[in-house]
Amino acid sequence: MSAAGYPLVLAPVAAIGLLTVALRPVTTGTVAPLRLALVRAALVTGAFAVLTVEVLGALRLLTLPAFAVAWLLFLAASAAVASRRRRRDAARRAAGAVAAPRRALVGAAAGRATGTPAPAPDADPPGAGAARRPRWSARLADAWRTAGRSERLLAGTVGGLLLVELLIAVLAEPNNFDSQTYHLPKVEHWVAQGHLDFWPTAIHRQVTIPPGAEYLLLHLRLFTGGDALHHLVQWAAGVGVLLAATRIAAQLGGSRRAQLLTAFVLATTPMVALQATSTQTDLVCAAWVACAATLALDGLRRRTGIGTMLGLGAATGLTAVTKTNGLMAVGPLLVLWGLAQLRLARAGAAPGTDGSTADGSVPGVGGSAPVGSREPGGPGAGRAGGAAGPPDAPASPPKGSGGPRARVQVARTVTGSVLILLVAAVVVGPFLARVTAEFGHPLGPPRLRESVPMERHDPPSVLVNALRIAHTAFDTPLAPVRRAGAAAIVAGADLIGVDAQDRAITFGRERFPVPSWYPDEDRVAFPLAGALALIGAGFALTRPGRVSPAQAGPLRAYAAVVVVAVLLHTAMVKWQPWGNRLLLYALTLAVPLAGLWLDALFRRRAAARDGQAAGRRSVAAGLAVTVLATCALAGVLAVSYGFPRRLVGAGSVFTTSDWETRFLRRPQWAEEFRWAADAVRAADARRIGLVQQNDNWEYPWWLLLRDPDGRPPELVALQSVLPDRPPADPATVDAIVCTGDRPACQRLVPTGWRVEFRGHVGYALPPAR
Repeated sequence: MSAAGYPLVLAPVAAIGLLTVALRPVTTGTVAPLRLALVRAALVTGAFAVLTVEVLGALRLLTLPAFAVAWLLFLAASAAVASRRRRRDAARRAAGAVAAPRRALVGAAAGRATGTPAPAPDADPPGAGAARRPRWSARLADAWRTAGRSERLLAGTVGGLLLVELLIAVLAEPNNFDSQTYHLPKVEHWVAQGHLDFWPTAIHRQVTIPPGAEYLLLHLRLFTGGDALHHLVQWAAGVGVLLAATRIAAQLGGSRRAQLLTAFVLATTPMVALQATSTQTDLVCAAWVACAATLALDGLRRRTGIGTMLGLGAATGLTAVTKTNGLMAVGPLLVLWGLAQLRLARAGAAPGTDGSTADGSVPGVGGSAPVGSREPGGPGAGRAGGAAGPPDAPASPPKGSGGPRARVQVARTVTGSVLILLVAAVVVGPFLARVTAEFGHPLGPPRLRESVPMERHDPPSVLVNALRIAHTAFDTPLAPVRRAGAAAIVAGADLIGVDAQDRAITFGRERFPVPSWYPDEDRVAFPLAGALALIGAGFALTRPGRVSPAQAGPLRAYAAVVVVAVLLHTAMVKWQPWGNRLLLYALTLAVPLAGLWLDALFRRRAAARDGQAAGRRSVAAGLAVTVLATCALAGVLAVSYGFPRRLVGAGSVFTTSDWETRFLRRPQWAEEFRWAADAVRAADARRIGLVQQNDNWEYPWWLLLRDPDGRPPELVALQSVLPDRPPADPATVDAIVCTGDRPACQRLVPTGWRVEFRGHVGYALPPAR
């Protein structure tokens, strides 16, 4: 680890902390204000990290000194705005203290004249609630003290899993298959060349797949000089997913228990637990999508301020630059936000300082604080959650305000929508521009556009694709059930004239079905969380008033958006064995519906008085408790025995060497790579040619062939799938290393060179001089 860069590892954490102080919502009654501030801070920090890479890459300054200067300036700016916010809050408190006696006198006089009681002398002035709110530690302690046994059990399980995942993330070396092929090699290429220009390569995914998550890894790579902390990016994204999902539950009327249930179901999902210790990118994408969702939901009942619009733009851009499939959820969310804003605008609702109406109240609920406005530090919003107005409170704005003001507000909404798109374009635009310039299309070369996206969109093909995706997502260890379900899907596909193995709806040469129940980070199913989310979505669409009486309209609208996102995914993404991880963003959005439904189920059971009804609800609640207990078991097993990073058993992070851990996916390759690298280093080769295929591992060469002082080796590709970037001439290299296809390697080796192969790996050296 680089001693000079080590302190900079804390810079993003410090920046988020300072920005959380600076970006606290001002409006009273804001749902879960601390979590909202954290979401805003994460988006600002994430956008800064991405744009820093783009700007310094354009300047050819992808170096530790340049990044250090950028982060120190960002920290200084964050500290300045946080300090300014503290001074402003202090001034507001002082003004409130001075004004309190005067308000008391005026109130007393008014009370004598009208017969109404005077306000309390210590009542907060408008807008001073946030400034007088207790510290987060005190709120957290209060929440724990007032929590019931079940709530403590839920919170303790989530916290325990996060701590164990953090331990694994720090102890384990990166060993994800895709990361060995293209996630981590692209980071090494950037470091070696000092800029973001594309390079000749046989692995097109190194340059065509959106690099947002790798941009974040690049910062850690430059700070530390290695990959020891690379897993922390996805771990932090996992924490962000939980914070955003629980806030979504609160925004939809969820009590503290509903929010804890949401966090519990999501945290115990094996895919989430395993990806939180990985260098994959799906959890990062899910985090940005969840940030977009919680900001969009704020716009359903109040006019959105420019700050939230900027946040929505950043979330959209960060999603697009990380993993484009997340846009299938962000798009419908923005449509929902836009429709709600137009409805409010036509009624003439004026924006306040934080996107509320001018008086700080929420349109349609009489100014009462929405559910979850009390922030206990963690997932929670008061023991009972509070009510956001009467049970049947309308989700519509006040009427009768139209006219010129409404037209101005509609124009403002349209302008805000354009602003969101512009901000998103600033974040993702530079990468898309490079891809377009290289391949003539923003989505990359034809082989990429035809491999993952659906090539048929007729209803029968989409139906078969959706059924196969559902079968893989809901897989269980019960092999007879898997076989029967797959046979039924294949037979049904034949009946409607669709080949279940059609390449136009199936990725690559894969064949349906595949077992996906085993806790493997790339393909593990989520039958429990998925089933709960499916039930929650069904009730939210059909009986939202039973799930969340105070937020029935927003709940139904949000559930519809989640369903639309899933339908878009099944209509646009081919089935593949690894498709479950591509659905992680949709699962994140759907789990709050499960938490709300479970809470409503337990609430109705507790309130049941009739014997027969109480019996039915007790059975349902008992089944729900059993499912939750199974969820906990699945989460514990995932972090204990999950693959390829686990606590116990063969391959444990405590008993497996660093190098063996990296090759747990392919143990037989570990010594083969080392054998070839030793031979190349012994020949004192400086410029080394690469011969590999599209799915081969390149990253081990960057580790094995780097200089003793940590400088990256000069690795050049002897094949290239980029038409305008020819490969290096084999005659210009000092040695060649090969993986996979021996004949392909021999075809590129100059005449007279000695070629050696051992299993999967080989090398070639010139004749001795």
